[in-house]
Amino acid sequence: MQKIIVTGGLGFIGSNLIELLIHKKFKVINLDKVTYSSNFYNTKEYLKKSNYKFIKCDLNNKNKLNKIIFKYKPAGIFNLAAETHVDRSIDSPEGFINSNIVGVFNLLEIFKKYSKSNKKVRLIHISTDEVYGDILKGRSHENFPYKPSSPYAASKAASDHLVSSYVRTYGIPAIVTNCSNNYGPKQHPEKLIPKLIYNILNNKNLPIYGNGKNSREWIYVHDHCEALIKVLQKGKIGEFYNIGSNKNLNNLEICKALIKIAKKYNLIGTNVKIKFIKDRPGHDIRYALDSKKILKNLKWKTKVNFKNGLEKTFLWYLNNNNYYKSISTKDIVKRIGKL
Repeated sequence: MQKIIVTGGLGFIGSNLIELLIHKKFKVINLDKVTYSSNFYNTKEYLKKSNYKFIKCDLNNKNKLNKIIFKYKPAGIFNLAAETHVDRSIDSPEGFINSNIVGVFNLLEIFKKYSKSNKKVRLIHISTDEVYGDILKGRSHENFPYKPSSPYAASKAASDHLVSSYVRTYGIPAIVTNCSNNYGPKQHPEKLIPKLIYNILNNKNLPIYGNGKNSREWIYVHDHCEALIKVLQKGKIGEFYNIGSNKNLNNLEICKALIKIAKKYNLIGTNVKIKFIKDRPGHDIRYALDSKKILKNLKWKTKVNFKNGLEKTFLWYLNNNNYYKSISTKDIVKRIGKL
């Protein structure tokens, strides 16, 4: 049974990836420093599985991280440990620099040594489409220039460059993936879709930035996780892979789609109305990925269409009310990222 380390495994994408890895009979070691966005609710289904282990560890605890990697000798490492919320990066960028840049540097230094003793190991560094900045027309391919707009996006861009430089300079076996907006179960409600679902279920108005026309490419989290495992198994060392659905929707369209689902299940209260609020500073208008490379070279493609995925997501939150209860209310309702 191959051992895999997932960093940031108490988070949204990390916990969904672990679930899939366990299903595929990998042994998973989950490393997470346990922050506000970490949630043990996300791992309760496999907490007692013999092929799952949780260890509290910050990537900036270099000695502990070194001991864990050399003790468990993983066949692969997925790096999902990151601060990810744009609004928080506007309010307090320092944490993003420490986690997303310094933390990745520590991981790379240890991985550089470890990969010399394990020639078949691979590091998959998970990044975002936000590093490309505004894509007003067309779609950004893997050779597109980086032009990040927020401190969050800039910190992820820096980490991508670090990983790439270590491949070039030290020959480490690493791959970078850049994914579009994920949605699905277990996502912290500071993000758009789970926040809107929370407000619908609690009969609150639905806050939308600006005019609601900011466009994002949306992918169901399980499709993303399938792609990550494909990259681990078949991806080419040193390459970048865009992972997207080719499906763009703006925030207003997302909101209206959720209202339609809520009406289907008779869950619309009198206060559930769209409310436009002041936009966040530096808000990009549109992200859109060209994912032809992974489709062609690794034979991966999305399986879940947006309509079905959004309804599945809505029903998960409806049937997992304790998920919201496990999170501080102020982290759900408080508006941050204003200047």
